[in-house]
Amino acid sequence: QVQLVESGGGLVQTGGSLRLSCVVSGSSFTGFAMAWYRQTPGNQRELVARIDSRNNPTYADSVKGRFTISRMNVRKTVSLQMDSLKPEDTAVYFCNKDQRVYSNLFPWGQGTQVTVSS
Repeated sequence: QVQLVESGGGLVQTGGSLRLSCVVSGSSFTGFAMAWYRQTPGNQRELVARIDSRNNPTYADSVKGRFTISRMNVRKTVSLQMDSLKPEDTAVYFCNKDQRVYSNLFPWGQGTQVTVSS
């Protein structure tokens, strides 16, 4: 059974940093393009960063230059370093396969809450 476990969220002030991690179990990992998403109440999940199987990252314009996605295949982990956080980054953050590449995503994890105070 595939399971995604996100961690690392919390409450930070504007300008602060957080590092999110996502561990994938029950599935292969190395060949998949992975992504981080975020969701606020009443809105759809938004893809904020993706990394392909060759470690090439791309970012949403809203986080470019502030967020860095990385992966460690041996640990089946994808991480998101978030710097210069803004209140508008407040959301629940999830990881999964890149929805632009795959139609069959992993079951969603519980996500991790990020709250940025002004």
